[in-house]
Amino acid sequence: IVLIDQKKCRAWRSCVSACPYKKTYYNWNTGKSEKCLLCYPRLETGQAPACFHSCVGRIRYLGVLLYDADRIDEVAMLPDDKLIDGQRDMILDPNDPKVIAQARKDGIHDSVIDSAQRSPIYQFVKIWKIALPPHIEYRTLPMLFYVPPLLPVIGSQEGEVYNNIMRGDEIFHSFDQARMPMAYLANLLGAGDESKVRYALKKLMAVRTFKRAQTVGDVSMAAALETISLADADEDEVEEIYRMTALPSFADRFVIPPMHREQAIEAFKDPMEHKTEVGFGFTAGPKRGM
Repeated sequence: IVLIDQKKCRAWRSCVSACPYKKTYYNWNTGKSEKCLLCYPRLETGQAPACFHSCVGRIRYLGVLLYDADRIDEVAMLPDDKLIDGQRDMILDPNDPKVIAQARKDGIHDSVIDSAQRSPIYQFVKIWKIALPPHIEYRTLPMLFYVPPLLPVIGSQEGEVYNNIMRGDEIFHSFDQARMPMAYLANLLGAGDESKVRYALKKLMAVRTFKRAQTVGDVSMAAALETISLADADEDEVEEIYRMTALPSFADRFVIPPMHREQAIEAFKDPMEHKTEVGFGFTAGPKRGM
């Protein structure tokens, strides 16, 4: 979520042209830019944010992560090469009975715990370890994660013939000949550690190789199984990654818990009293003019 001081904004709208996603929200009524609000009115009603919902490639996922907030300082002080593992350790297992008991003790509703147990983000980050945080070396511990991009199907040109037959050793060797340098990806997503990016790419390539062996047949199953072994995975995990990345339903991609606004209101007043007061009168909001 990106917030702007409404009193500082002068409606120059340079942020609109600078936004790489072109999702900056400019409010014409108030003459203020509000940038990304994560579509909180949609989230409050259980709907996915607009950019998630309209994503043509279906590459956006949204879910709940339970983490140990008491360890934030400890993780933030780790050296760069240990930050990613430290953040993963800080993320808790939502199926652990001890975690569930502590979450309930801390006032987290069962519906939120249930959403955390079905969260696709937990699978990508904690279980499969193929999603990485951007620029974690800044110690902001971002809860936004990216899966490194893969190459097209690997092949070789022999004379005038393009051959796309793949072998396990050649598959992983191709990462160094990628269009996007490995050092660049490591600087962006691995705090400079190429091993974290290579691990994710190997597992993704193992999924691609295994499914090609099953469907197309231009890769031997023995080579595909060897690739899976080299990628620190197994057939069940490969199938799970394939189904979550290629065949997910809307409910699989977006696991949004109820917002429980009544809990926030309880800290200040009786929710039933608040419900009787809402809607009467107007609040002074930002507007054009002096």
